[in-house]
Amino acid sequence: MDTSAEPFDLKAERAALTAVFRAHGAQASAARTDVLQRLMAIIKAGRDDARAKLDQDGNGRACAEHIARLQDEVIRLIHDYTVAHVYHVNDPGSDKVTVIATGGYGRGLLAPGSDLDLLFLLPAKQTPWGESVVEYMLYMLWDLRFKVGHATRTVDQCLKMALSDMTIRTSLLDSRLLFGDLTLFRELQTRFRKEVVTNTAKPFIEAKLAERDARHSRIGESRYKVEPNIKEGKGGLRDLHTLHWLATYLYGPDAMSPAKNANLFSAAEARAFRRSENFLWTVRCHLHFQTGRAEERLSFDQQPQLAAKLGYIDRGGLRGVERFMKHYFLIAKEVGDLTTVLCAGLEMQQLKTTPGIAQRLNPFTWRMRRRITHTTGFRLDNGRLAVPDETMFERDPVNIIRYFAQAEETRAFLHPHALRLLQRSHRLIDDALRENVEANALFLDLLTSKNNAEATLRRMNDAGVLGRFVPDFGRIVAMMQFNMYHHFTVDEHLLRTVGELTLIEEGAVADALPLSTTIIKMIQNRRALYVAAFLHDVGKGAPEDHSILGARIARKLGPRLGLSDSETGTVVWLIEQHLTMSTVAQSRDLGDPKTIRAFADIVQTPERLKLLLLLTVADIRAVGPGVWNGWKGQLLRTLYYETEPLLTGSITTGAPRQRIAATENAFRTAAANEAGIDAEAFIARQYPDYWLKTDAVKQVEHARLVTRARDEQMEISTSAVTSSFKGVTELSIFAPDHARLLALFAGACAAAGANIAGAYVSTTRDGYALDTFLLGRSFTDDADEIRRAERIGATIKSVLEGKQRLAQLLAKRQEAKPPPRAFAVPPEVVIDNALSDRFTVIEVSGLDRPGLLYDLTSALSDLNLDIGSAHITTFGEKAVDVFYVTDLTHKKIVNPARETAIRERLTGVLEVAVV
Repeated sequence: MDTSAEPFDLKAERAALTAVFRAHGAQASAARTDVLQRLMAIIKAGRDDARAKLDQDGNGRACAEHIARLQDEVIRLIHDYTVAHVYHVNDPGSDKVTVIATGGYGRGLLAPGSDLDLLFLLPAKQTPWGESVVEYMLYMLWDLRFKVGHATRTVDQCLKMALSDMTIRTSLLDSRLLFGDLTLFRELQTRFRKEVVTNTAKPFIEAKLAERDARHSRIGESRYKVEPNIKEGKGGLRDLHTLHWLATYLYGPDAMSPAKNANLFSAAEARAFRRSENFLWTVRCHLHFQTGRAEERLSFDQQPQLAAKLGYIDRGGLRGVERFMKHYFLIAKEVGDLTTVLCAGLEMQQLKTTPGIAQRLNPFTWRMRRRITHTTGFRLDNGRLAVPDETMFERDPVNIIRYFAQAEETRAFLHPHALRLLQRSHRLIDDALRENVEANALFLDLLTSKNNAEATLRRMNDAGVLGRFVPDFGRIVAMMQFNMYHHFTVDEHLLRTVGELTLIEEGAVADALPLSTTIIKMIQNRRALYVAAFLHDVGKGAPEDHSILGARIARKLGPRLGLSDSETGTVVWLIEQHLTMSTVAQSRDLGDPKTIRAFADIVQTPERLKLLLLLTVADIRAVGPGVWNGWKGQLLRTLYYETEPLLTGSITTGAPRQRIAATENAFRTAAANEAGIDAEAFIARQYPDYWLKTDAVKQVEHARLVTRARDEQMEISTSAVTSSFKGVTELSIFAPDHARLLALFAGACAAAGANIAGAYVSTTRDGYALDTFLLGRSFTDDADEIRRAERIGATIKSVLEGKQRLAQLLAKRQEAKPPPRAFAVPPEVVIDNALSDRFTVIEVSGLDRPGLLYDLTSALSDLNLDIGSAHITTFGEKAVDVFYVTDLTHKKIVNPARETAIRERLTGVLEVAVV
């Protein structure tokens, strides 16, 4: 460790603590508080200095070294004070404490919030004096608010525990003497290498890599999660630590020094390691200083501040925070590349169990090996696809694409030598290769492969090949979108979208996606669908609409890949419209005939309808965990089934009056099997539009609710049904209608923490409201979900009866879950009279917060508007709510002054969220 600049004058501080001790009559207990205050001042000054230097030079590793040096001197100072004044020993040579730093502290690197790992090493058994000194030192450190992991052991005990415990073994790899018996410390190091490390490399490597895989699984498999864990996440510091441990175990304590790291990495890879390590330490130290704690998650709240601190500014269509996070993800990718190369290299050295051992035992593999060597020049080596010599790609750059084609066909792992050669061959991926007919045909076959296109494309992306072969894709590699909706970077999302299509085509998600699984077998433009999936967001990060830019990119790329003019046109249309079906399904009234006619005019053909549904489903499912649910699937299926007859000319539903009569008759038949339901009385209560917009199952549920209210003589009655398939719970209410009923319902749901996905509103002829709200599920078990819905229903009833005050309930909820501070969503209110023949459609968008729907519906009630239906959608931090409204005479809002008043009032409601 560099000791050229000590954090403070140790000799002077010893004297200062001695003076404090004497000022309190040489009484350690009396002096303790002032001693701690003096130490706290030293620590604060040292950390302030470290932070100032970090702000000045941006060197995170140097900052971590500075903090470790400060910690070294503080511990030494505490020890010296303890043995001089608290547990004084007359003969310092007869008994002394040996203190060793282990783990991350042993490497001489500490973040501001890091734990301290200490080993108190004993020459033999513990003496009462030594035990007292150790105890006093630990209590001082704890009182200074340090988190200390500690052990007191002899050398024999250390070795015995290291043999049986991989965590202890790993921590001893990085042991470093702070002070004490140098001979004893060297004995520990020598015996550790001889008795523990020798001949145990393979089990250690396998244990550390298994530990890494478990950590990735726990934190999240993808290194491209938009709120990454900088320490434990994939591509984070812990992955670099793993490489360090493996190197140290194999080649000794200075394995990562320039003199020795050639055993593991090339010179370029060693530079990448140091560059990645410094960047991650810089971000981590800033993050700890910024939050005042050991925060390892790079959350949305912290990202903008860090981006500004590190000097990232808005440029080229990307915000500063997005440029910062793109840099972060490129570093995470670089760490992943280093890990891949090292682990593959270890496997080839037989130090790590080969994942492809089953292939080597398979006779098919031997035949495949001979065929590959004969036809392509590649070879299978220990289950990995290898290149015969260093000039393979130089002789013919098409071999770069052929290599991945062979890997996909054989499902072989990639050879570490081939990976290194690929990284050195990026310059060969030029315009000539991009225009090569065979290379493009091979790539299109890879992209549309039924084996595992996603995995092969990810291999190409990780190797840096994909973004160079398709430069427009390369522009969005590691690009994040600073919002709470998208869970992954843009390139990761596109690869996952391709993967979702493969899962649908394999039938692997048939239970969740029955319609998609059926129609993917019927499409005529499979290649166009996969290319559209691969490119649909490739226009992100530019100032113009990404759908328009993406379509323009596809128009140029399609012919290059070998698509026909017709296929290219289909890809272009799909990318232009890839958000349309989702928008219509989630934010429009699918019971309104004009909605369906307008959508059909956009789609025009049954084939396009099928393709757009498949792309929409794959796109939503690839956004991230929890974004897709069965309710969204139900909306998309409904839109598909309503639109298909218009496109095929098979409409046989007849005029609305005939449809209503048929629906009423179907209800009579269904109600005949339900005890107590008076079908004719229920029919007589409903206006005609009820039968057009309410499905048959819901009609019967409503009839049961009305019957129960009658039998139990209740003015207000609620009922709940749930569906794990849809992913929603439907909560219905039957109550006397009044202008603020919908607002009160929304407020009660918000107070209970329920997320409302939609609302269907109807009024009976005798003045009752019969409304259904769609709530996002909170429990996997249906019984638990029903109990939750019933509690919400009870709250609604209590509020409507005046037994609870809604304002108080909402205030508690808003305190528990404040709106996200890191985001700004400009409020927008759009009023449209062309989307529906009967309603004015009001679309509002802004920053989501608890109670927003309540405030919006309250404002609509204050404006004397009658809500026919509500469609509630959230995209992370952004809420998009659509209301179909009329005035109190059931007419559209056409007066410009009235429209202005509505827009201003709703904009004011949205602006509350950004205060």
